[in-house]
Amino acid sequence: MRAWLRRLVGPVGAAVFGTGLTLAVTAPATAADPAPRTPDPAHGQQLYLTACSSCHGLHGDGTPTGPSLRRSGAAGVDFYLSTGRMPLDKPVAQAERRRPVYGPADIADLVAYYVSAIGTGPAIPAVDPASGDLSLGAGLYADNCAACHGSGGAGGALGGSYHAPALRQATALQVAEAVRTGPGPMPVFGPGTLDHQQLQSIVRYVGYLQHPDDRGGYAMGHLGPIPEGFAGWFIGLGTLLLAVRFIGTSE
Repeated sequence: MRAWLRRLVGPVGAAVFGTGLTLAVTAPATAADPAPRTPDPAHGQQLYLTACSSCHGLHGDGTPTGPSLRRSGAAGVDFYLSTGRMPLDKPVAQAERRRPVYGPADIADLVAYYVSAIGTGPAIPAVDPASGDLSLGAGLYADNCAACHGSGGAGGALGGSYHAPALRQATALQVAEAVRTGPGPMPVFGPGTLDHQQLQSIVRYVGYLQHPDDRGGYAMGHLGPIPEGFAGWFIGLGTLLLAVRFIGTSE
């Protein structure tokens, strides 16, 4: 009986082992991470001619309804497209942030076309908020940004139909791009004004403003000390007046 089992198990075991070895050899390897996509300037040109050229011109020189793009730089193009400020259905005084019209791949193609065929200007900056200094960023923000964007990043009116937008939705890269390109009425802060370390520090501080460490009390949307102080006085004085009235009528 044992000899019979050995004769039966031998061929079966060999077949199973051979099948497993074949599957192991022929099984596809675990898929590696896909290679980064290479931007396609030709596709970017098609998108530009379709949605941008009517205002900015066939070669980015500008028209009566849209400014020149020659000095915008890759950073400016990426900023306006990634924040949805461009393209616009019709010219307006100040483009507002909205959902982007194009996805990341199309934006990369448009940026590649700009760099290859239209103009020069600030490159897309490298961003590493963790390398910035939070206290340095707070001081730089107070000196250069708070007057327009508010101490809490809530934005504010500038006059002439312009306003400084709130910073709550801005990504770290978009903050850096805005600093380097000065979109709309915002001034340009080039490397000669704010160096790389200072830029990273501002980006880090803006990130902190988006998620501040509230130690207590009601944050009131982080509107800043002036409106918060006004609300405190209004509520405090109102409470005192109500208390005085209550005491006077109860006697």
